Amino acid sequence: MATTIDKVPLTPRKAIVLTGKHAVLIAASLIALFPLLLIVSTALKTSDDVMLNPFGLFSSFSMENLETAWNVGGFSNYVVNSLLLAVPSTLLVVVLSTTAGYAFARLPFPGRKIVFNLVVLGLLVPFFTYMIPLYFQMRGMGLLNSLVGVNLVLTSTGLAFGTFFMKAFFSDLPGELEEAARIDGASEWQIFARVMLPLVGSSMGALAVFTFLQNWNNFLVPLLYIPNGSFRPLTTGLYLFLGGRSVDIGPLAAGALITIVPVMVLFIALQRQVMQGFLSGAVKG
Repeated sequence: MATTIDKVPLTPRKAIVLTGKHAVLIAASLIALFPLLLIVSTALKTSDDVMLNPFGLFSSFSMENLETAWNVGGFSNYVVNSLLLAVPSTLLVVVLSTTAGYAFARLPFPGRKIVFNLVVLGLLVPFFTYMIPLYFQMRGMGLLNSLVGVNLVLTSTGLAFGTFFMKAFFSDLPGELEEAARIDGASEWQIFARVMLPLVGSSMGALAVFTFLQNWNNFLVPLLYIPNGSFRPLTTGLYLFLGGRSVDIGPLAAGALITIVPVMVLFIALQRQVMQGFLSGAVKG
């Protein structure tokens, strides 16, 4: 027999507290969203309206700022360069972190804890401490101003966290699945690819999105290791867009909008996978 649970009525005190919490959350959301709305509004205004009414939201509409940034500012090339830097490095981080995380979590080998601690040590060493020696090392190896060199640097900066992240998920998987697969005659590679890997798909998706956002927004690595600007991404292109000229806020905002739109679309499209990946880790931990 179906039963219904009556809703407990809110007392005036609880209603006031709940309303206050909602008001605080709404105010915080508006404060966080206002800079983004201002950038979008400025990018879509006419040049005259930007000067006359800089803080007015959506007081006019024009595509001239976007056209200036895309054609004159060279952002069409910067988008391609950003993809050439962010996509390969993200794939490398996900593949290497997944295999390394599985090895550290499920494969017993001599010195496993020592090697893993050395990998985790990479999380404690800031990039700023070795970026200059790395510059001279890459110059000696002929990797400056190359996609291969910058992708390797971007991969190395995310590999320690990725390995630590994926090891946590592989460690929480039940050992009975692995034992059953071995009884059925599965090899170690088959256990990894057919049994374990499908169970951490959401975690890999979360790591991929996190790494892509980090590499897409990376400013210092391309600036240091592509000094001739041959593969300048959006971040350094935005920095150098109006160098040597008077600041034109409209095209600058349009360049910022072009930079943030792809990552926003990616996060919105894969939001469910990202949340599942991080929340499953939180529940298991």
